[in-house]
Amino acid sequence: MALILDGNSIRDQILKECQPRVAALAAAERPPGLGVILAGDNDASARYVRSKVKACQTLGIYSEQLTPPASVTTAELLEMVECLNQRPEIDGILVQLPLPPQVDTKRVLLAVNPEKDVDGIHPLNVGRLVENTPGPRPCTPAGIMELLKRYGIVVSGRRAVVIGRSDIVGKPMALLLMHQHATVTICHSRTPNLAEVCREADILVAAIGRAALVTADFIKPCAAVIDVGQNRISTQEEVRRIFRDSPEKQAEFARKGSLLVGDVNPLDALEWAGAYTPVPGGVGPLTIAMLMANTVDAAERRLGACST
Repeated sequence: MALILDGNSIRDQILKECQPRVAALAAAERPPGLGVILAGDNDASARYVRSKVKACQTLGIYSEQLTPPASVTTAELLEMVECLNQRPEIDGILVQLPLPPQVDTKRVLLAVNPEKDVDGIHPLNVGRLVENTPGPRPCTPAGIMELLKRYGIVVSGRRAVVIGRSDIVGKPMALLLMHQHATVTICHSRTPNLAEVCREADILVAAIGRAALVTADFIKPCAAVIDVGQNRISTQEEVRRIFRDSPEKQAEFARKGSLLVGDVNPLDALEWAGAYTPVPGGVGPLTIAMLMANTVDAAERRLGACST
């Protein structure tokens, strides 16, 4: 049976470590400030933003939401970003994705001041990541590295495989693992013999966005399996396939009408892996924790610069 890597407990540790830093900033100058742009009416995005605002409130971070309608234009969003760039009490800017389809997402993200880019996805900060120099790191990969460290999972000298090549998770995840001296392979949907490649991994990170793609034949016995996926399944056939006719899951599905599953088959991971992040409760909580940590880091850098 795999060790369950509890993202909630690691999140709580990270947030607890942020508390005295926030209090010190508030006592010396002002609390850190986070500006969030939530465009349109995407329910999942709204839920994520509510969780982020709640975390800010718990820590004493000032947060402010801008909620333009789904009809917002690129020019209007650029104006909002520039306004947040200029405001001295805002240390971090989060543009919640996805943006409405008519918006040029790249232009909007590029407009964020790199020093306020708490998502760590501005090209300047991507360059800092590549060079392994200080700067904000993308929240989900940074959270995974914290999880591995705090559970004592050795990275140096290990073979790591990342399934997925997104700019937000896959690519930065590979770089962070490489900077900790892992030998890293990036795979994707067109990788030949995907399962065979994954079976070589001591650390397997699944971030491809396909429900329960990673099954037993992908998993090296005793590997650490990190599931980044957030997929909704909505048919009984999928529930039976993934959860092997589990009465509990069938009842939960009947009650909710859908189930949240990751990119890894959970029963196979529990049987074959040495350590495993469940969905929900694994990687997800860490993303918000690292956003808070990045915001506090940004405030410390900016207020430290102002005082010198």
